[in-house]
Amino acid sequence: MTELNEMVIKCPACGVEKVAKSIMREIEIPHFGNVLETTIHCDNCGFKHNDIISLDQNEPAEYTLDIKKETLSVRIVRAQSATVSIPEVGIKVEPGPKSEGYVTNVEGILVRFKDATLKALNLFTDEKSTKNAKITLEKIENLINGEETATLIIEDPFGQSNIVSDDAKVSPIPEEKLRELKTGFTIIEENGE
Repeated sequence: MTELNEMVIKCPACGVEKVAKSIMREIEIPHFGNVLETTIHCDNCGFKHNDIISLDQNEPAEYTLDIKKETLSVRIVRAQSATVSIPEVGIKVEPGPKSEGYVTNVEGILVRFKDATLKALNLFTDEKSTKNAKITLEKIENLINGEETATLIIEDPFGQSNIVSDDAKVSPIPEEKLRELKTGFTIIEENGE
């Protein structure tokens, strides 16, 4: 592991100068390649932010895996630019400007979806949203308990994600679908004026 940079910066959360520690390291992750791991921690307010940014660019790829009891421990590498979905549950998470890359397993992905659904359940109180959230939670819980099966799909326009399993399928993303995928990056286009 090579430490690239360590510095004290202004905290992005509380705004206090020279209290947050920022560390950037270049490391190699098996099945993933060279990445830049960034960490920011503020001792003043407790703010923490971690991210993994791939330094390698690959061909756009779609990774799929059948979710079942036997695959819950399969390692998942999700790049910050990837879209993660489980169509049978009706869940899709697209990258945004604050997207973070992470390494987890299938169960960890399900727990993330469960937590997000619980937050949505608290935000929306209308009957239809509450009913849909409860159905989604039940499906996620059944997947976590190995009582149902579904398909995990990771679509990565930069091919930096991975499902580390011989059971995973990797396929190219067609050009027309690639144009529709969000990357999480802001793109400024000239309007020709």
